[in-house]
Amino acid sequence: MLDTVEYNSVIRPSEIVSLKKGIPVVPREVVNQYSVECTKDPVVNIIKTQLEGRESGIPENEEAFYVIDLGTVVRKHKEWTDKLPRVTPYYAMKCNPNPAIIQTLEKFGVGYDCASKNEIQQILDMGVSPSRIIFANPTKMKGHITYAKSVGVDLMTFDNSYELKKIAESFPEAKLVLRIITDDSNSVCRFSSKFGAPLSTCKDLLSLAKSLNLNVVGISFHVGSGCKSPQSFSAAVANAHSLFQEAEKIGYKFDFLDLGGGWPGTDNEGVTFTEISDAIRDQMDELFPPHVKIIAEPGRYYVSESHTLAVNVFAKREMQTESSKQFLYYINDGVYQSFNCIFFDHASPQPELLETEERGNSFHSTIFGPTCDSMDCIAKGILLPELQVGEWIYFKNMGAYTCAAASPFNGFKAHPTIYYIDTFSDL
Repeated sequence: MLDTVEYNSVIRPSEIVSLKKGIPVVPREVVNQYSVECTKDPVVNIIKTQLEGRESGIPENEEAFYVIDLGTVVRKHKEWTDKLPRVTPYYAMKCNPNPAIIQTLEKFGVGYDCASKNEIQQILDMGVSPSRIIFANPTKMKGHITYAKSVGVDLMTFDNSYELKKIAESFPEAKLVLRIITDDSNSVCRFSSKFGAPLSTCKDLLSLAKSLNLNVVGISFHVGSGCKSPQSFSAAVANAHSLFQEAEKIGYKFDFLDLGGGWPGTDNEGVTFTEISDAIRDQMDELFPPHVKIIAEPGRYYVSESHTLAVNVFAKREMQTESSKQFLYYINDGVYQSFNCIFFDHASPQPELLETEERGNSFHSTIFGPTCDSMDCIAKGILLPELQVGEWIYFKNMGAYTCAAASPFNGFKAHPTIYYIDTFSDL
């Protein structure tokens, strides 16, 4: 393993660029704690290496496993600071609370978007200052508000009068951020049906906050998870600016803007991070003076590409019709485990073959997970060459909303074994 370099508490983007090629950037303590392999090999080679010498028929040898490339997380952070230098990322914990990823991000001085007491506690237990946490759940349990107060997390969102009154009773010193409804019609997961104040109600909400002597500091929004339109972001930024002006009439001087989530994790999601950043970078500078702090809540952006899942085909069935032959395959991870992203995140994971040599004809194929539930279906009617029992296949871009919601339903292992690598030295 290559030696790592010594770091201060925060690595600046300029320091990343200046590091010599071949020197890993993942912090030394992360490398040591999680046995991170610093490598230039592609992930598929790492999977093959892990499979070499495995004896079939031994349960632990047939378990699914992840290869997590922490170097990808570093690359994504560098891209963020290059293209949105004014916007401080607050990592969305709900997307993937993996400690190695959080510890890697922590070296860059990011903030954290937490939605519950437990998420806040996890971040604080890692030694993070409460000043770098936003309690970004517009509807909070009273006990969670009290806990946030007790640990010094004072930045939190709201979107209705009942929440304002609850905060006035439990934590009147809090710094509040009004979350507004946005046009999320271009997003895969639309949030405005659950959260956000309609623009028509914002003046009254701010007036109520003023009457309760509460400190509202700015505006937040969320264009929806899996947003496919840069215009959704730019329209929301414009609406936020108009509310900055409205708030001034009421007696507030806002100095905080939260761009929320919805940032794509790959360039194959209908819109790219570059397209979104290009649409709002100059707009933010035109509408908001330098003293306004701007943050965002990226989750999938950082972690989607970091995870590759290797799975074993442990069973198959052949289905013969009058006109064709079809195959049903059963793998050792499913929708109750890593592939819950199919239901919760509307993902469509696509299998990849470890061996790419000529395999002959392709057949209509369906891939099921390991449980006894027929809904445990990962892919249906896709074209694949015939796979063999015991063969391994893999799925890329499995880092977002997968591990976070996995369960041990039917007695199957909820979380696959993880192997960590750092390929940042490839740059």
